[in-house]
Amino acid sequence: MGKGRLEAFSDGVFAIIITIMVLEIKVPHGQSLRELLLLLPIFFSYILSFVYVGIYRNNHHHMLQASTKVNGTILWANLHLLFWLSLFPFATGWLGENHSAPVPTAVYGAVLLMAGMAYYLLEQAIISAQGQDSILKKAVGRDWKGKLSPVLCLVATFVALGSPLIAEAIFVSVAMIWLIPDRRIENFLSHNPESN
Repeated sequence: MGKGRLEAFSDGVFAIIITIMVLEIKVPHGQSLRELLLLLPIFFSYILSFVYVGIYRNNHHHMLQASTKVNGTILWANLHLLFWLSLFPFATGWLGENHSAPVPTAVYGAVLLMAGMAYYLLEQAIISAQGQDSILKKAVGRDWKGKLSPVLCLVATFVALGSPLIAEAIFVSVAMIWLIPDRRIENFLSHNPESN
């Protein structure tokens, strides 16, 4: 299978995830501003999850740009990532409906943690298929963001059981780390045109 088909399939899943998340935001039944304000926790959880899905989608795209081939291990690792990302609508909806409740916040953190670990496994599967001199290996380097993010999500998951607001602040912090454009792969590919 060519990487183009893998990316097209993955992009379709990303689009469906975002669509399901936005459909979870219900229209207020009343006409007052108060009714709209009651939806703010749901809207904020949607924004956070939208940002995360966008980060995963963009980094997934760049990772596949640095990939030269796709094998069975990569296909399964990609499905593993998409599985955890597909749980975002559920975790987002539960967090939004139960803002600052310990268990929904911890479940949200667990989904973030597992998605981060699955992304790392996909990255490693691509590097393994291409060898240690692979474009991706050279581009990501030590990958401090990729290693720090799951640790922070793990901490936040446990912190959520005692202090959900602190856990939510950690979730936002992790998103901010990745929201600052990560141009490692893009820069490597632009400075090494023969790699494309």
